Amino acid sequence: MPKVIVINQAKKKFLQGHPLVRKEDVLDLQPTLEWIDFVDEKKRFIAKGYLGEQNKGIGWILSLKNEPIDGQLFAQKFKEAKQKRKAYFHAEDTNAFRIFNGEGDGIGGLTIDYYAGYAVVSWYNTTIYHHRQLIMENFLKVYPEILGIYEKNRFKSDLPESNHYVGKVAPEPLIVKENNVQYATYLNEGWMTGIFLDQHEVRGRLVDGLAMGKRILNMFSYTGAFSVAAAFGGASSTTSVDLAKRSLEKTKEQFAVNGITLENHKIHVMDTFDYFRYAKKKGLQYDVIVLDPPSFARNGKKVFTVAKNYGDLITDSLPILADKGMIVASTNASNVTVAKFKKMIEKSFQAAHVQYRLVERYQLPADFVANEKYEESNYLKVFIYQKL
Repeated sequence: MPKVIVINQAKKKFLQGHPLVRKEDVLDLQPTLEWIDFVDEKKRFIAKGYLGEQNKGIGWILSLKNEPIDGQLFAQKFKEAKQKRKAYFHAEDTNAFRIFNGEGDGIGGLTIDYYAGYAVVSWYNTTIYHHRQLIMENFLKVYPEILGIYEKNRFKSDLPESNHYVGKVAPEPLIVKENNVQYATYLNEGWMTGIFLDQHEVRGRLVDGLAMGKRILNMFSYTGAFSVAAAFGGASSTTSVDLAKRSLEKTKEQFAVNGITLENHKIHVMDTFDYFRYAKKKGLQYDVIVLDPPSFARNGKKVFTVAKNYGDLITDSLPILADKGMIVASTNASNVTVAKFKKMIEKSFQAAHVQYRLVERYQLPADFVANEKYEESNYLKVFIYQKL
C-alpha cells in the first residue's frame, strides 16, 4: 500500500478527526488511485485514506485504525448510516432524503440520496470512482431493497454527468414526496434532479405555517420548490424568479403535480436584480422573500458570488418587503462561515436603517450528517429575519 508523509502540523488535526487532506498537509505528493497509508515524518502510521483531487482538498481520511480498506469497511459505514436514518425510512410524509453524506458518514467524496426507492450516487473525484464496484457491491448488501441506482459524476472527465447504473429505470418524472408535498424529479438529467434535498426543513417550515396567507417572492427559484411548498402551506400568492429558461416549465410542472392552478402563482424568467428594480418601480410588496442563490453565478459580464454580493440581495429586498415581512436568507457556500454570513445580512439591514430581528436559523438537517471536526461539512446556513 502506498505511503504518504504527513507534516507534523497536520498530523494532530487528522488524529482529532479532521477528514480533509489538503496539498499543504503532505510531502512528496504522488498521485495514485490506490488506498494509501498516511504516515508521519518518522514513517509511523497515522491513518488510512486516499488522494483524490476535487473542488475541496486533495484527499480524505477514511480510518484512523490500521485496518484494510475493503468491502467490510464500506458495508459497516453503510449500516451505521442506515441506522441513523431509521426515522426517515418510517416517515409517511417524506420519501426523498440523503442516506449517505460523504465525510459526515465517514467516506469523503461520496454522497447517496434516496428518491422513493431509487438511489442517486454522486462521485466527487476520480479515485473514489475508481473503486465504485467494490463500494456499490457493499452498498447493495446493506440496501437490497433499492429498485435502481443512478450515478452522478461530479469530477472532470469524459464520462457522462449522469447515467443509469443498475436495476430498474425510474419513471420520468419520478414523483417524490416531502412534507406531504409532491415534487417531479428526473434522476438522469445531469447533476440536478429537480429538488435540493438539504432544504427540506426550510420548505417544511413554509408548509407548516410560515407562508399561511402571505405573499411569497422566491428568488433564484430553480424548479420552484420553495414556491410550491409555500402554496401548499396556504400562501395567498407566490412569485418565482429565475434566469434559466427551463425554470418556467419545471416550475409549472411542480405546481401541476400538486393539483395547484397558477391563478395566484407567477413565474418570471429574468435576472434577479432586474426583477428587484421592476418590483420596486411597480410598488410591489411581499410578506416573505426567499433568497437562496447559487454560490457563483454569471449573467453576461455580471458575476455574482455569495462571499462578495449576498448583502446586495438583502439591500434590494428591503424596499419591497412589507412591514413585519420576513427574509429567508440562505446559502450553501462552504467558504462563507456562519458568522460571516450573519454579519453580511445584518450589515445590509443596518445600512438601510431598517430594524430587524432574527426569528429562526437552520443548518443541515439530520439526514445530511456533518462532521463536527470539519466545520465546512455543515455548509448550509439559513437565517430567517423579520423586518420590524
